[in-house]
Formats: sequence, structure tokens, C-alpha cells
Amino acid sequence: MAKIQAHVYISGRVQGVFFRDSTRSEAIKLGLNGWVKNLRDGRVEAIFEGEEEKVKKMIEWCKKGPVFARVSGVEVEFGEFTGKFNEFEILYD
Repeated sequence: MAKIQAHVYISGRVQGVFFRDSTRSEAIKLGLNGWVKNLRDGRVEAIFEGEEEKVKKMIEWCKKGPVFARVSGVEVEFGEFTGKFNEFEILYD
């Protein structure tokens, strides 16, 4: 199975609703590496790396998010797998 990277920006009511923690849990469940963080403009940014099918499944999850989130948009930029991430973590500014 091919491995890919997805750089994702999620907008809507996605901060203060456990989006980052839920994203981390879901990514770990799928065996993905990368990170997730809040942006100052109210969006959430994430990088997912792993098997293509699992990365795409993660992106579909991001379109809904956790129960209290209200996602209004998901922007995705696909890239080459780098293998530089050893785990999935939450980044803080």
C-alpha cells in the first residue's frame, strides 16, 4: 500500500470542542503519524502520514469531527510521504 502525506486545514467551530484530542485519538487508532494544532484564525491544522487508504479515512473523519464540532470546510494538500514523524502529537504554540 502506498504511503502519503496530507496537510489539512479544518474550519468551523473546531476549537474548544476537543477537536485536537479527538483527532489525535482517531489518527492513533488508524496508525497514522503527524501532528495537529490550533491556529490563531480559529482553524485547526494537521499533517497526517501513513497508508493512503487510512489517510483518506482520516480526512473523511475531519469533515465531521467530534460530537460538539461544526465543521464548515476542510482543505487538503496531498504530498509525498516523508517518514519524519514517529508518532501523532498535539502541538501547542
